[in-house]
Amino acid sequence: MGGEAHNSSGLPPFILTGLPGMETSQHWLFLLLGVLYTVSIVGNALILFIIKEEESLHQPMYYFLSLLSGNDLGVSFSTLPTVLGVFCFHLREISFNSCMSQMFFIHLFSFMESGILLAMSFDRYVAICNPLRYSTLLTDAHVMWMGVCVFLRSFCMIFPLPFLLKRLPFCKANVLSHAYCLHPDLIRLPCGDTSINNIFGLSIVISTFGLDSALIFLSYVLILRSVLAIASREERMKTLNTCVSHLCAVLIFYVPKVGVSMFARYGRHAPHYVHTLLSLIYLFVPPMLNPVIYSIKTKEIRRRLCKILLGNKF
Repeated sequence: MGGEAHNSSGLPPFILTGLPGMETSQHWLFLLLGVLYTVSIVGNALILFIIKEEESLHQPMYYFLSLLSGNDLGVSFSTLPTVLGVFCFHLREISFNSCMSQMFFIHLFSFMESGILLAMSFDRYVAICNPLRYSTLLTDAHVMWMGVCVFLRSFCMIFPLPFLLKRLPFCKANVLSHAYCLHPDLIRLPCGDTSINNIFGLSIVISTFGLDSALIFLSYVLILRSVLAIASREERMKTLNTCVSHLCAVLIFYVPKVGVSMFARYGRHAPHYVHTLLSLIYLFVPPMLNPVIYSIKTKEIRRRLCKILLGNKF
């Protein structure tokens, strides 16, 4: 390619990478990722099945959980084809359009997860701070429309990204840093002016992840204030316990994301595989841990899961 510029129509394939410097261990890494994929896909599918079959779980809180599990399945299936190809079959080339499609879906599901976690925090806020209005504020129709709004917001935010990239000339080596396509990785490759892409990317991150995390934090401040007003210590702990699963889901989603962002900005001299590992944690750990956390902390899901695993009839 040299210094010659290519537009997207004549662009050679992108080259995906695994873990630089650890090529001899990549088969073992794929086994680890295979376990994570299996736990994530089977765990989230079981959550969806249990919520569908258990009538006692047909409540707003569990409808939001089903949205979270469905979204986590989307995250897993978005990365699975190229991760499988790179680590198991050494297939490293991906076409421009395929890369744009994968980038779109990875970021779409990531943005949706943030919105779903915000909706779940609103559910907990209403249940604890305004329980008398819970059944009127969170009807099935309202939950459905909240889910639709989360999807539409995420879609509208991500939809321009492939087109903003497609208009740029590419003249650098098209080697990506991961086994999948991410916008921060792709934006390094064009040799044209990427200021519009950078400004737009920063604005959607602030208006989604930044705003969502601030509102989630505010909801928990209000929840904590209401809980501290409860006289009985036992009732306070019981009320807080209903938030533990959601709080864990929030932490395992936002903490790795903040870690990846901070490392990208301040950890440029660290080995490249560290950044790749952090990115893997960000994309693989939340979909794997969410069903585990909710299975452990939710009595109805835990009971139904035990019946399935033990082979008892419902």
